Amino acid sequence: MNIKIFCKTINYYYLLDKLPKYIIPLGLGKNVFPKHWLNDSKLQNISHLNKYYGEITGLYWLWKNITSNYDKKESYWIGSCQYRRLWLNNLFFKKQKFSISNLYSNLLNCNNEIFSSSEAILVQPVFFSRQNLYEQFNTVHKTGVKLLEICSDFLNKKEKKNFLNYLNKNRLSCFNMFITKPKFFNSYCEELFPWINKCFKFCKKNKLLKSYNVRLPAFLAERFTSYWFTQNLNVRYLSHARIGGCLLSNNINKYFNTIKFPFTFRMYPTLHKY
Repeated sequence: MNIKIFCKTINYYYLLDKLPKYIIPLGLGKNVFPKHWLNDSKLQNISHLNKYYGEITGLYWLWKNITSNYDKKESYWIGSCQYRRLWLNNLFFKKQKFSISNLYSNLLNCNNEIFSSSEAILVQPVFFSRQNLYEQFNTVHKTGVKLLEICSDFLNKKEKKNFLNYLNKNRLSCFNMFITKPKFFNSYCEELFPWINKCFKFCKKNKLLKSYNVRLPAFLAERFTSYWFTQNLNVRYLSHARIGGCLLSNNINKYFNTIKFPFTFRMYPTLHKY
């Protein structure tokens, strides 16, 4: 199985060079990265918008510069993760309170059977117990306007209806993380970026991009990503690990691969209810 997971980060971490070879570091923004890393400020890019778009400037870069090389290769899978969030090999329904194993041995295996029974893989969903996705967004991002409703008007009539129906549910796959075939990746980007660019222009014009809301386009994209894949493809789910600062430490990872230590898996996964 040919799998390439692009791991997006705004800083250089030694740990990312110690991950399995199918995980490829992708530096975002203006920071300096090693020459052997990919960088979203090269070639065709929107890196200057990283302050507002977050990790999706990396998705844009992959779309314009990488995925066309694999579009017709059915055996290929393209995915994204983040420097603190890595795909796991299984789906976990309970927090791992104690495990002697290490995180490295629990990372996604390219031979996982999930690739033979799905068109896309998303992060294990978060369930909101008291609010739907529309209400939860408005609670967290107090913009003073009905932003999701306004931005849905930038979609075509059918897409708007489906998107708003999705927002009335309470299940969200977060972080703009997914794994899919290149042809589906390209179809997703062809719909995401024209829409998110219109959302960005509205937010900027109305001076909504400030404080925590400076990355409103990324938060809007998060809901669209979860919606688009579940609406259009046969989706299955995997858990992810959230890596703490100690395991990311450059001082330690110069000499050791921290996530290969025993017991490093017990702090993780990943299912949360709100």
